[in-house]
Amino acid sequence: MAGVWDVLWEDRDVRFDITAQQMKTRPGEVLIDCLDSIEDTKGNNGDRGRLLVTNLRIIWHSLALPRVNLYVTTTEALYILTKSNNTRFEFIFTNVVPGSPRLFTSVIAVHRAYETSKMYRDLKLRGALIQNKQLRLLPREEVYDKINGVWNLSSDQGNLGTFFITNVRIVWHANMNESFNVSIPYLQIRSIRIRDSKFGLALVIESSQQTGGYVLGFKIDPMDKLQDAVKEINSLHKVYSANPIFGVDYEMEEKPQPLEELTVEQPLDDVEIEPDEQTDAFTAYFADGNKQQDREPVFSEELGIAVEKLKEGFTLQGLWEVMA
Repeated sequence: MAGVWDVLWEDRDVRFDITAQQMKTRPGEVLIDCLDSIEDTKGNNGDRGRLLVTNLRIIWHSLALPRVNLYVTTTEALYILTKSNNTRFEFIFTNVVPGSPRLFTSVIAVHRAYETSKMYRDLKLRGALIQNKQLRLLPREEVYDKINGVWNLSSDQGNLGTFFITNVRIVWHANMNESFNVSIPYLQIRSIRIRDSKFGLALVIESSQQTGGYVLGFKIDPMDKLQDAVKEINSLHKVYSANPIFGVDYEMEEKPQPLEELTVEQPLDDVEIEPDEQTDAFTAYFADGNKQQDREPVFSEELGIAVEKLKEGFTLQGLWEVMA
C-alpha cells in the first residue's frame, strides 16, 4: 500500500497553473484564511487576485482568470523565498488595499505552526519522546495500546523496549535507555506486515521513499500478540489515511468560506488566442540571486550547442524535471 506521504504533494511542491481539482482541499487540509485584493507582483503584475492560506500550502489565483494560479509550501508586500527540487523560486504578494496586516499575520502564523508541528509528519530518531516512562503526547494524540517486551531488531542482538500505538504514530523506546527511540508517523508508513527474520517472524514497517525507505523490524512474542499488533496498526493506519492529522492547528476569528466555493471552473473558450510572447511561469519566479550579467558560454554535450554556464549545484536534467 502507498503511504499518505507518497501521494502528498501539497506541502512540498511548487506548481503553476494547477487545475480546479488540484486547488481543492485534500483530506486533512483546512482552509485557514482567504485574502482578497492581493496582487502577484512578480508574475502577474497588475492582476488582482485572491490568496488562500491552508494548513499545508498557499494558493494565489487571478480573479479574472482562475486558471492563472500558483501555490507555494506557506500598500504592503509579502516576500516568500521557496525551494523545490533544488530550484529556488521567489514570490512577492502585494495587498492592493493598504492598512490590513492579515497578509503578514496569517501566513507567518500558519508557517510557524507548520514548522513547530513536524513530529506529526516526520520520522524522528532519538528525540525527546519519553518522560517518566510515558509517551509525551502531541495535541489531539491518543494512546490506543502500549506493548511491553518489544525487541528492536536494528542491531545484531536486538534491544528490548516498549511500543506505543496512537492515532497519529507508532513510538518505540529502549527500556534501558529512553533516548534510544523512534517515532514513526502513519503519514510516513508505506507498508506494515509480518516477515521472517533471523530472529523469527517479526513486525516489519517500511517508511515512505521521502524518508529514505527505511525498513524497521520489531519482534513481538507470542505469535497471537504479534498478529493483534499488526491488525491494530493496519486498522489505525487506514483510519488515519482517510482523514490525516497534520498537526497544523490555527484558526481565524472569522472563518472563510470553503475552498471549493472560492474557486470556479475555468470556462472553455471558443476561440484560441496566440500571445505575442510566450509566458513562462518558471522564468518569471525563478530566483537567480543577484545576477548582474550573463555567465560565460560553455559547450553542452547533452544539447550539442553552446549554452550559458549553469549556476553551481544546477544540472540540465534538474531544470527539465522542474519544467515537467
